[in-house]
Amino acid sequence: MDRGAHGHRVSGQKVLITGVDGYSGWPLALHLLARGHSVVGIDNFVTRKRVREVGSWSATPIPSFPRRQAAVREVLGRELGFHRGDLADYDFVRRVLAEERPDAIVHLAEQRSAPYSMIDVRHAVDTQVGNLTGTLHLLYAMKETCPDAHLVKMGTMGEYGTPNVDIAEGFFEVEYRGRKDTMPFPRQAGSWYHWSKVFDSGDVMFAARIWKLRATDVMQGVIYGVRTPEITDDRLLTRFDFDETWGTSLNRFIAQAVLGLPITPYGKGGQRRGFIALEDSMQSLRIAVEHPPAPGEYRVLNQFDAAYTVNELAERAAEVAREFDLRPTIEHPPNPRTEAEEHYYQPVHDKLLALGYRRSRELSDVIREIYRDLLRFRRRLDARRHVVAAAVQWANADSRPALEARAPPRTPPPSDVAGAGPTERSTA
Repeated sequence: MDRGAHGHRVSGQKVLITGVDGYSGWPLALHLLARGHSVVGIDNFVTRKRVREVGSWSATPIPSFPRRQAAVREVLGRELGFHRGDLADYDFVRRVLAEERPDAIVHLAEQRSAPYSMIDVRHAVDTQVGNLTGTLHLLYAMKETCPDAHLVKMGTMGEYGTPNVDIAEGFFEVEYRGRKDTMPFPRQAGSWYHWSKVFDSGDVMFAARIWKLRATDVMQGVIYGVRTPEITDDRLLTRFDFDETWGTSLNRFIAQAVLGLPITPYGKGGQRRGFIALEDSMQSLRIAVEHPPAPGEYRVLNQFDAAYTVNELAERAAEVAREFDLRPTIEHPPNPRTEAEEHYYQPVHDKLLALGYRRSRELSDVIREIYRDLLRFRRRLDARRHVVAAAVQWANADSRPALEARAPPRTPPPSDVAGAGPTERSTA
């Protein structure tokens, strides 16, 4: 395939997605297939195991991966290739890349939860070692087998922290003692997970420079939503985590409203972050894939659509809940995290707009869509209603006892979907 000049749209690519079974990986595979790309996935199903570890499961029933592939074949009329394996195994990574020779690799196979990384020393080390090892294995395998491929790595806006200045898109110009240079924007991560992403970014930037690899680092805002236009069948649903370890604040708020619990923004609720709808995140990743950078270029894209405080999200979730005859209250428990609760937050996000990104979903519309789905799957929420309460304390070096104390009896999750077949509990 002709990879085209810098900035030129490239279609009909073979895209390898690591973490294809995950929240973002699955809908991205569907989106790229629907756009005419060929897609191959890698996964070892560890997220399913880790979510069970903290006593939770997806609110949406997730079929086994073979059933997911069969649904793609039936609904979309496309084949989704798959390799089961672990990025910690370099021989596996190299073999898959040599066999598939992808044009682009979207790297989503990392431990993605900040609270999970803060449970105790084992979870902190597993997060950092696992995330960096997988990224380094991909970089070396690319250099050996497909050096012209384009790596799209999922970073996070959380790498930047909350500085009291505007956040540049990756790089900014610095003047110090009469000299100027363009340098990476400083990172001020707030969890062991976020620091692993900072180290990832440095590794990718270095590899692009020394090996002339094409690399895009996507500084992802918080994603919300459970559907994209390609998800027209319950068998194609992506996962929806609502517990305090794996779910986002908005996910928790909506689940709490459905369960008749108070909505609980932590602390003062003034924490502001960038957010983007799932459908628009998929659009952004696809745009990045279709517009590769030049060889040797390390490109950073700040991927979010709008910034909200957690108080604003709580109020919006409560407002939309009333349309469904729900009457949640809002309470402010102590913040289990170590973070600024009132701060300046003004990131730049111009590059995706220049490449053609346009918002397609509004926050309230997506919240309504989530409520409609969660009300259908309320039995699954109710069976794990206790997991929305905070158990992981940032300042506590070991939150394992608190997590173990709340562990429920191991019961199979209700599917709530006729004919859904075995769900995530039986597949990993």
